[in-house]
Amino acid sequence: MKTLLSLLLGLAIAAPALADELPLFKLSARDGVIAPTVIEAPAGKRFVIEVANDGKAAMEFESHDLKVEKVIPPGHKATFTIRALKPGEYRFYDDFHEKTSQGKVVVK
Repeated sequence: MKTLLSLLLGLAIAAPALADELPLFKLSARDGVIAPTVIEAPAGKRFVIEVANDGKAAMEFESHDLKVEKVIPPGHKATFTIRALKPGEYRFYDDFHEKTSQGKVVVK
C-alpha cells in the first residue's frame, strides 16, 4: 500500500511537469546560413528555439522582434525561451552575416 501511494504521489508531481513541456524548434547555423529559415509556432503559447552553430566561425543570433541576442561560438548551442506571441511574423538573423542569414517565426 505504501509503495502504491508513493507511486501515485510521484505521478501527481510529474504530470504537471510533463504538461509544461514547451514546443522546441531547432535551427542550425553554418557559415552564414541559418536553416530552416521559417518556423511555424502556435499563437498564445511559449516555445523554445535552440540554435546550433555548426559552422567554423562565431555567429550572433539576434531578433529585435523576439527580444533575443546572443553570440554563439562554433560548435556550441544556445537555447531561447520565447514568450507567448500574437499571430504574425517575427524576424531573426545572424548579425555577423545579416545579408545571407535571415529567417522568421510565423505565429498562427
